[in-house]
This record gives sequence, structure tokens and C-alpha cells, in this order.
Amino acid sequence: MGVLPLLLLSGSLFLCGHVEAQTAAEMLKDAALQWKGPLTCEKWDCNCTFNRQRSCCCAANDMHQIEEETFTRIKNLWHKINTLNNRVQAFTDGFKVAFKASMDPSIAILAPGSTDYCFGPFNANMPIPYASVTLNTGNGYNPSLGVFTAPAPGTYVFSFTVYSSVEQNGRLYHKVQLMKNGVIVVGVWENNREDSEDSATQVVALELLRGDQVYLELMSGRKLCTSLNYNIFTGYIVYPYINQ
Repeated sequence: MGVLPLLLLSGSLFLCGHVEAQTAAEMLKDAALQWKGPLTCEKWDCNCTFNRQRSCCCAANDMHQIEEETFTRIKNLWHKINTLNNRVQAFTDGFKVAFKASMDPSIAILAPGSTDYCFGPFNANMPIPYASVTLNTGNGYNPSLGVFTAPAPGTYVFSFTVYSSVEQNGRLYHKVQLMKNGVIVVGVWENNREDSEDSATQVVALELLRGDQVYLELMSGRKLCTSLNYNIFTGYIVYPYINQ
């Protein structure tokens, strides 16, 4: 309905004063339904204004607003889902860290005065290069250096087996220690003439920050001989710290 007819109609209502037969709302309703000019709504919509106290055309505007709000909420929800997915991906990737490596027997040399091929002895503590890698998920282990570098902060478990064998009446003389950033954590050793061969295994759980390094070293003056491939170094993450 146009503005001018409504104004004229309203004015006439005020001039006429109180009408007992019809209320002002009923007169306005009838006038609107009898209007012959162009309408922005169908007559039913105008009837809806009076009977239902709600215009369908006006409700459409609210529907458009609801659609906009719903779209905005869906877009924000999609962004949060992507963020959560990235965090979950980072979290699960943090679990995929494990390695297993053993010594390569070819690095042994013939010990002076014996028939044993040994790694060592050296004049200083020597990192042990476990070069034969059978597992390196996450690429945290460097076989050329024998060093594991933590790709993510978390709790890790490391184990190592030390094996050495010498000729009869030879001397078992070794000490291997696990190092974290250059500091001794645990170790195993043997120093006797009673056994011609011996092995020992050590397991330890460590809290590591990203970039912390763990490796094994042979103490100076000691040696590992024969079947060096029995010497094994392994590690894996138990759970990462996602807030660090």
C-alpha cells in the first residue's frame, strides 16, 4: 500500500472520531484490502498483517537476516573445524616417532695382539654410530652420527643392548652410557676375565623438549668386540606435549 492513501485514511479516522460500529483497525484493514493500486505484497500478505499481526513480506527480511547469521556461524564453525583438524593432525604426527638401529660390524678393526675385531678403544669418549637402521619413523634418528633429536616435546622411552665377545682368556672391558644433551643418564659396563662374552640391556623413560639430543657413547679406553650387530639402540615417543 502506498504511503499517501494510508495518511489520508488515517486522517479521516481522526476526523471522524469514535466509531462504534467499526474500530480504527478494522477500517484500516478494509481500506487496505480494497486498495486497487500497486502493492508490494499480495492481498493475502496484507490480510496477514491484520489477522496474524505479522507481514509475510517483513518476515522475509527476517529470514534473510537469519540466513546471513546462519551462514556466518557455519563459516566460523568451518574455520574452527579446520583449526581443530590441524591440531589433531599435529597431535597424531607427534605420536609417529620411533627408531631402531644396530651397529655395523664393518666399522670394527683388528685389535692389536688378538684375533678380535673391535670398536675401540679410544683416547676419549666416543659416540657410537648405530648405522644399520631398520626403523626411523619421524626421521628423528641420524644414523651417521648415532644421535636422536626429539622432533616434538614429550615423554620418550629409550633402550639399548650392549654385547661384546672376546677370545678365550681375553678381557671383557666396556662401558656404554646413554647421554642426554651431553649429560650421563644411565649406563652398563663389564670389566672382568671370567666371561668371554656378555650382554646387558637398559631401558629408560625421559622427558624431552624439541631439539633435545640422545645418543650412546663408549667410554674412553673401553672396547666392543665381535658380532657388533648385536648392539642395538631403540627409542619411541610415549606421548607428546601439545602445549609446548
